[in-house]
Amino acid sequence: MQTVKPEGEKSRTAKIIGTVITLAAAIVLILLSTKIVPAGCTGVVVTMGKVSSNIYQEGFHFKLPFIQQVEIISNKIQVYTVDANAVSKDLQSISSSVAVNYRVNLNASADIYKNVGKNYQTVLLMPLLQESVKAVTAQYTAEQLITERSNVGEQIQTILTQKLGEYGIYIEKFNIVNFDFSPEFNAAIEAKQVAEQNLIKTRTEQQQAIVIAEAEAQKKIIAAEADADAILKKANAEAEANRKLRESIDDIILKYAQIDKWDGQLPKVTGSDGNLIDIGIGE
Repeated sequence: MQTVKPEGEKSRTAKIIGTVITLAAAIVLILLSTKIVPAGCTGVVVTMGKVSSNIYQEGFHFKLPFIQQVEIISNKIQVYTVDANAVSKDLQSISSSVAVNYRVNLNASADIYKNVGKNYQTVLLMPLLQESVKAVTAQYTAEQLITERSNVGEQIQTILTQKLGEYGIYIEKFNIVNFDFSPEFNAAIEAKQVAEQNLIKTRTEQQQAIVIAEAEAQKKIIAAEADADAILKKANAEAEANRKLRESIDDIILKYAQIDKWDGQLPKVTGSDGNLIDIGIGE
């Protein structure tokens, strides 16, 4: 037997269902009428397909449901890495990996979304980055790209800053992560480095040999000077001895001559008392 609900109970049930539906619709309408822009981002307002010049900054905002939508554009510093192929001034093929730190200017968010779209990395950043790398590397030889890597990076960053600045994208930092060359060029560079190291080693050994030879020559000079000084001193000593010997001999010869000429008679002098005095000549 089927139970029939009273008319009042049916009315209350219908009211409850209606209230729930109304609340759900209100909640959906509120969600569609609000937008939260995250920190470090801007909200680009699009009204029925038309991009507004007014943008929403970070925080809570209201919008027209079903008519307006808010596209989020990040203004934080972002990193974009890409592989770029180029040719050097001496026609060497170069495979490079580069990274750029960039950010979108807050006031340019609407224009970038309108003219480029949200996929501005692929549409704008990548081709300009490739173009800038090729333009700069073509001005250097492969060897210069290695030795002047810092200057190459600065030039690429300058070109990117100028080109992307027109769209409101600022370059914070640019890095050349890696330069890679053909196997033949790498082998040639390695051979050159080995040759330079061998040359440095040879020059070092030659300089060491020169230093050793100069030291040995200086030792010989010092030894020769010492020998000459010793010989000179010996000669002076012998000369002095000869001089003394010669003086001694001369004295003996003189005395001998005196004795040889003496007649054996002593000279005498008469004193006041009449006695003879021997004056000692010939002793």
